Amino acid sequence: MRSNKTPNRTADLVVDCRKALYVKNVPRKGRGLFANIIFNVGDVIECAPTWGFDELEASLLDRTGLFQYYFVRRERQHKGDHLIGYVVFGLVSIANHSAKPNAQIIWHDEDCGAWVSLVAIEDINIDEEITHCYTNISSYPNNIAFV
Repeated sequence: MRSNKTPNRTADLVVDCRKALYVKNVPRKGRGLFANIIFNVGDVIECAPTWGFDELEASLLDRTGLFQYYFVRRERQHKGDHLIGYVVFGLVSIANHSAKPNAQIIWHDEDCGAWVSLVAIEDINIDEEITHCYTNISSYPNNIAFV
C-alpha cells in the first residue's frame, strides 16, 4: 500500500488543462475555447488523441451533431488514406474557426494512432478566444454560418 508521503510520479506529469484553458459560450458561435494563461508563439496549447474513421462511418456521423466537431486531414486523403475524418478527444475540438486564427492544428502520427496539437501562431492573452482555421468549411451545410 502506498503511503501518503510517497509521491505519485505519474500524477506529477499530468497537466491540468483547467488551469490553462476554459470553455464559455460565444455569441453566434456556441462554445469557444479561451486562454486562462498567456500563450506565446510556438506554445503547445493542448495535445489530444484522436479516433480516425472511414467513409462509411463518416456517412453515419454526418447525420449527427458530431459532424460539427470532427476534423479532416486533406493531406492524408491525397495519400490514399482510407481514414477520412478524425474525432479529437480534448478541448481542441471546442476551438472555433477564424479566417485570422491565433492557433493552428499540427498532426502527429504515432504507433498508437494520430494525435493533434493546437499550437499558438500568435501570442494569446488571458481571456482571449483561441481559434484555428477549419480546413473543411466547404463541407458544412449552408445553414451553418461562420462568424
